[in-house]
Amino acid sequence: MNVASRPSPTGKTRTCPHCKAVILESLSICPGCMHHLRFDSEAAKRQVAATSALKVEAMIRHPPVEDAWEYFVTISIRNDRGEEVDRQVVNVGALQGAEKRTFTLSVEVLPPHAPEEPVAPPARVDTPVKAPPVKAPVAASGVTAKSPPATPPKAPAPPASNSGIRLPDGTVLAPPGLGPKRK
Repeated sequence: MNVASRPSPTGKTRTCPHCKAVILESLSICPGCMHHLRFDSEAAKRQVAATSALKVEAMIRHPPVEDAWEYFVTISIRNDRGEEVDRQVVNVGALQGAEKRTFTLSVEVLPPHAPEEPVAPPARVDTPVKAPPVKAPVAASGVTAKSPPATPPKAPAPPASNSGIRLPDGTVLAPPGLGPKRK
């Protein structure tokens, strides 16, 4: 049973039932917890076609001789006028001596529609290929000329010992040193 998915408005959100993150309604896999949300081939193709518009990765290493550091990770999004659209605290924690943390921020963009796959015509292997009918040649007088009878194919000659390899057209390939002796 192939059920076509209903298109969702661009930018509409919903809550992931697994991790409770706010995600796009059009996604078939949650980008936070990577759980499958629905089995929709068009949405999956679209999500696979996502491209990375931004990816930043950095590592913080705590010096081994200092006291523990506390950290908090915030993400701020601004529009084209510089106004803050959203701001969220993503995580908080502490780094003890000689610990390190790696932070990665990535922004993926989705194409408006699933990419089109090239459709190849189905291969027909059950229908034999027939040669076009051969017409008898017509003489200048308008009388149909009779074609000569077909000659049967030549039977291959029996291979001579140490004479080389005989090809279908009758040519014999002799290895070096086995050819006719020269004086």
